[in-house]
Amino acid sequence: MSLWYAFWDALPFEMLHWDFMKNALLALLCMAPLFGLLSTMIVTGRMSFFSDALGHSAFTGIAIGAICGLASPTWAAVLFSVAFSLLFSWVRSRSNQAADTIIGVFSSSAVALGIFAATLGGGSFTKYNQYLIGDILSVTPGEIGALALTLLAVLIFWGLYANRLTLTAIHPQLASSRGIPVGLAQTLFACAIAVVVTLSISSVGLLILNSLLVLPAAAARNVAKNLQQYHSLSVLFALAAGIAGLTISYYFGCSAGAAISLILAFIFALTFCMRKGRR
Repeated sequence: MSLWYAFWDALPFEMLHWDFMKNALLALLCMAPLFGLLSTMIVTGRMSFFSDALGHSAFTGIAIGAICGLASPTWAAVLFSVAFSLLFSWVRSRSNQAADTIIGVFSSSAVALGIFAATLGGGSFTKYNQYLIGDILSVTPGEIGALALTLLAVLIFWGLYANRLTLTAIHPQLASSRGIPVGLAQTLFACAIAVVVTLSISSVGLLILNSLLVLPAAAARNVAKNLQQYHSLSVLFALAAGIAGLTISYYFGCSAGAAISLILAFIFALTFCMRKGRR
């Protein structure tokens, strides 16, 4: 971290002379590729509602961790979210209900359990507001380290499973006929989303977290001509919006997460117009 601080101190960027801004930028450089990569499979596999449900489960895990007196309830949230995703995958594989129905059941249950845990014994819900809105300026070096390790793990996972995940998302039956373990691929991907969502919730906020997992790929899909462009543009849009959103939040004093989400929405609108113009 000292090298990172020294590098930006030597450059004439006012906002990056503050250590908390350097931390926020480094966290974004770890989170943006995660959002960009996972977004492509979330959009392709029509799992946007599922990522939102995982955000609710992460909040529930944080509330339970706080009740248990844990110094860092985030890790309790990670465990709870992973367990939530595993249970969802198990129920989905053994039910004839539509996926959106099962997601709705899990999502509503997670929300109810989270509110119940947060208000148990007459407790105040206001202390959890930080997880609803998020504050990337308060990110710690420890949290950045966890994000960096997660990014490394997801990149390795992507290198091994990207093509299989794509085929599984587009046509599960064909993927299964070609010997691809569809259930395992879907479960690993669900766990990856669970970890990323949980580690990001305190930085960008539950209320807009899902938009960051949908908009990058939705915008990329408007203009990408092949799968490589699709993945690359999604990561590029997430990175550009992250840096621009952090800059706007510094100079205008607004939420960084909200600024990033609005910029991604603008990119989606722009690419949509470009798509329409090509036709």
